[in-house]
Amino acid sequence: MEDGALALDRHEGWEEPQVEPRSSLSQARALRPELPDPDPFVSVRAMASRASEQIEAARRARRARSSAPRARRFAGLVVIACIVIATSLVTAFGSSKRAALSVLTPASRLVPASPRRPQIVAVHGSLRIQLPVSQSSLTAIGYHATGDGALALEPVGRRGNEGFLSRVFHRIFGGGHSGLVYYQLGGGPGTPTASLDVGGAPGTDVYAPVDGTVVGLTDYVVNGQKFGVRIDIQPTSAPSLLVSVSPVQPDPALTVGASVAASSSKIGSIVDLSGVEKLALARFTRDSGNHVSITLRQSPSTQLALP
Repeated sequence: MEDGALALDRHEGWEEPQVEPRSSLSQARALRPELPDPDPFVSVRAMASRASEQIEAARRARRARSSAPRARRFAGLVVIACIVIATSLVTAFGSSKRAALSVLTPASRLVPASPRRPQIVAVHGSLRIQLPVSQSSLTAIGYHATGDGALALEPVGRRGNEGFLSRVFHRIFGGGHSGLVYYQLGGGPGTPTASLDVGGAPGTDVYAPVDGTVVGLTDYVVNGQKFGVRIDIQPTSAPSLLVSVSPVQPDPALTVGASVAASSSKIGSIVDLSGVEKLALARFTRDSGNHVSITLRQSPSTQLALP
C-alpha cells in the first residue's frame, strides 16, 4: 500500500526529553493564578501638545491683563476714600487756632453786603423774628440761655460752632450750610436759645423785629447806670406774647402805643456796653461784641388771665 507513495510520518506528538542546564540561572517565580493583579492598567497623563500649551499661555495672559485694571481701580478707590476721610476729619475737627480764625469773620462775609431787606433770623411757632439790623451792619449772631422765663427760639441758619459729630455729618452728607451763621454762647440755666443776640457796632440803627404795638419802654440799668431802654412789643400775629428788644437807645419819636412794622420801623440804636460788661459775642467778632438782645415771653395780661 505504500509503494510509489511518499512515506509520511504520522502527526503524533511526542515528549521532549528534559535537558539539565550546565549552570543554574536566576528565574522569577511564576505568578500564582490565585493572586491576580487588581489594577493591571495604569492611567498616564497625556502629554500636552504645543498648540494646547500656547492656548493655556494665552488664557493666563488674558486673566493677568483683566485682573490688573481691577487691582488698580481698587487701590485708587482706597486712596480716594482715605483722602476724603482725612479731609473731612481735618476740616470738621481742625485745631483751636484755625477755629478761632474761622469765627472772626467780617460782617460782609456773614451776609452779603446789600441794602436792608427783611430776613427771618428766628421763629417761634407761627411768629417770625426779623433781623433787627441791616445785613451790612451785622457782625455776628449768638444764642444763650436766660433764667427769667424766656421762651425758646428756633434759630434759622446753621450753627458756626457745632459739635464734632455734627460737623462731620454735615461735611459728608451735606445740609446745614445755608442761610445765616449763628453761635451758641452758653449761658445759665434755661433754654439755650432763649435769648437772641444780634451784633453790631454802637450806634447801629435797630429796627422792629415784628409787626406790632409798643407796650413798654423800661430803663436798662447795669451796675447802677442807665444804658438805654428795653422796648416791649406786642406782636400783631401773636398778641399773647411779648417781644423784648434791649438795650436800645430809643428813637425820640418812639412812644408807648406806637405801631411798628418789621424791618422798616426804626426803634433806636445799639448801645455800647463794652465798658461795663464782658460780652460773650466778642469771641466771634472783630470788635468788642456789642449787640441788641431779643427775648420772647408770655404777655403779663395773658399770665393774669390764667387760672
